[in-house]
Amino acid sequence: MRARWARGAAYAVLTVLGAVVAVAGALVQAGWFPLGLLLALGAAVALFYGGARLTGTKVGAAAPAGGWMLVVLLLTASRPEGDFVFGTGLGSYVFLLGGMFAAVMCATVAPSGHLPPAGTTGPADLVKGR
Repeated sequence: MRARWARGAAYAVLTVLGAVVAVAGALVQAGWFPLGLLLALGAAVALFYGGARLTGTKVGAAAPAGGWMLVVLLLTASRPEGDFVFGTGLGSYVFLLGGMFAAVMCATVAPSGHLPPAGTTGPADLVKGR
């Protein structure tokens, strides 16, 4: 029961961290164009993959990716005053699409949380019935 609460709290913290990385990345990628873009995408990848490794589940990568995606999509909308955070340029599109690609890839390569039965050494043993 306690592990379930801890994992839920970790998912909530990872979601908030995803939102923070999205805001920081939106500002940094435009401010320091070539290196800022790499820094912003590197931070997103580190958070997504780190969340998956920390929790040992695919949801550990999806939780910060969800927070990141929500904030990034909110920042792309223009305001009634005509202001917006993302300008029209190659860096903005690379940040948006690169972050989405990184989220999918980190969730794909994340551990599934299922351990093989005791006494097996890998997928071949599971197929053979050992």
